[in-house]
Formats: sequence, structure tokens, C-alpha cells
Amino acid sequence: MVTPAHHPAPAAGTAAATGTAATDSTAELNAAALRQAFGAYPTGVVAMSALCDGEPVGLAVSSFVSISLEPPMVAVSVARTSATWPRLVEAPVLGLSVLSHGQGALCRRLASRAGDRFDGTAWQATPEGAVLIHDAALWLTARVNAVYDGGDHEIVLMELLTVELFPGVEPLVFHTSQFRELTPHA
Repeated sequence: MVTPAHHPAPAAGTAAATGTAATDSTAELNAAALRQAFGAYPTGVVAMSALCDGEPVGLAVSSFVSISLEPPMVAVSVARTSATWPRLVEAPVLGLSVLSHGQGALCRRLASRAGDRFDGTAWQATPEGAVLIHDAALWLTARVNAVYDGGDHEIVLMELLTVELFPGVEPLVFHTSQFRELTPHA
């Protein structure tokens, strides 16, 4: 058995060394351990935004996933504690902007509970009220199709209405609580 340098070598005679399943080595599942574990998986960051009472309202989501090509659908999960989501769910159409590598500060503002989240940010609204962030890597507009229980989050299934890709614009990547840039693999 070859063990990568970043993984500890199993002790001789242990389940891992003999290739049998380990039964008592599972880490305790608590919020801190899960946050660290989930942070090991790199994700993009999406600004989900709409006009509410004539003003842009939005939040950052990193739990964005494609669901279906036919019909075109995506999903996000939103914390039940969000004060922004109850406003956005009422919008007829939402803008989904996949943030670009230079938009880390914007992402932090969108994730904040205080201040003007759109301060200094260029954006535009569609006729239906979806808000799209300039300089993003991708724009999507979507309509909420269904909302499901997801524990301390709500899982939001959305039907896609439009897509506009900006080739050459690198997405913002969030990994281990840091923003990172993609580099081509040699």
C-alpha cells in the first residue's frame, strides 16, 4: 500500500493497513469539525440577488450545484437564519452571478449581516428584477421552483431562465476559508 505524503501511514495490523474497513476511527461530527471538513472541498461563490422595493438585495452562496439540463435546473442552500432569504424568495426572478477571482471583497460584503452589500459594486437589473453583478464569470436568471427542508438550511431548487457566460473570466474559488485562484495544471 502506498501512502501519500500528506496522509499518515497506518500502523501495522490496523484495519487500514490490512485493507479492511475501520469501524472505530470516525471523527466526532460537530459543527466545527464539519465546517473544517466541508472547507476541504473547493467551491465557487454565487451572488443571489434581486430588486426588492427598488433596491438591490443579495447574499453569497457557496452551495450552488447544477441539477438538470432538461429542464435546466440548479440548487442552492440557504441558512434558515438568513434575514435576506425571506425577502429574495418573494422575488419573481433571481439573478445568480458566479463571482470572479477579483471579487473576494464583494463576496465578504454579501455574506455580511451589516452595511451596504452593494457599495461600490456595478450591477444591473433585468426587466423582471433579477440583479446581475458586473465582472462576474457567469450570469444566470432563475425562478424558485421548490424549497425543501435541509436541516439548518433550506434547499432551493430553481428553474433556469437565461444564461450568459463570460469566457476568459476566472471564477472566485473558496477553499479552507480562503479565496483562491485557479491555475492550469501542467
